[in-house]
Amino acid sequence: MRIVRFKIETHISYGVVENQIVKQLKGTPFAAIRYTGQSFCLSDVKLLAPCCPSKIVAIGLNYKSHAAELKYDLPESPLMFLKPSTAVIGHGDDIIYPAISKQVDFEGELGIVIGKRAHIVPTDDAFKYVFGYTCFNDVTARDLQKKDGQWARAKGFDTFAAVGPWIETKLDTSALELETRLNGELRQSGNTANLIFPVAELVSAVSQVMTLLPGDIIASGTPAGIGAMQERDEVEVKIEGIGSLLNRVRCR
Repeated sequence: MRIVRFKIETHISYGVVENQIVKQLKGTPFAAIRYTGQSFCLSDVKLLAPCCPSKIVAIGLNYKSHAAELKYDLPESPLMFLKPSTAVIGHGDDIIYPAISKQVDFEGELGIVIGKRAHIVPTDDAFKYVFGYTCFNDVTARDLQKKDGQWARAKGFDTFAAVGPWIETKLDTSALELETRLNGELRQSGNTANLIFPVAELVSAVSQVMTLLPGDIIASGTPAGIGAMQERDEVEVKIEGIGSLLNRVRCR
């Protein structure tokens, strides 16, 4: 099932996409799937970020290839950092290049969307708390990341968490192909089979630290091939079984 959050005229709703038709839902989909009876053509609605997370827990260095390109040691446990909810944008929205940065990078990732309150979850039970999966671009001001040491500023700008185009609720994440293209050119090519800490371990590990709420996102890490974006560039994160998240870069 593909869950979208969309805008039609001035009204914002969740919906289910079937054969290019969006079937409108009552309320949010996290408690129950309840239809209003109204439907819209997918081409007639504006897709928004598919959920409204209270927080985004991102995982650093979760592919060996990415750790190697940054010359970092492999983590012994998931390396967690937070991105604010104000950083979230959806499919088709613009990534804003901040004036104080000279290098803004893309990082294509699998996003894990939490479906119910998760606190100290055993690994074996982790998938019970997962609502579904989405494409995620962990946009990063690389020069500020290197300068600060801490990552909050470099990762936290408005528009630096691109999410979408929807949430796929039925998906085996053990070996998904992930690609990132810049202006149509392949820059990242990875597979979730190469995650150091796979989905269930991430959900469990994060829940030991902080309570996860419905709609929260865990960004599971990026493979090698990260690179800089410039104004007017178009970046696409494509994940097998989900689809493509497309955003453009602009300056203020």
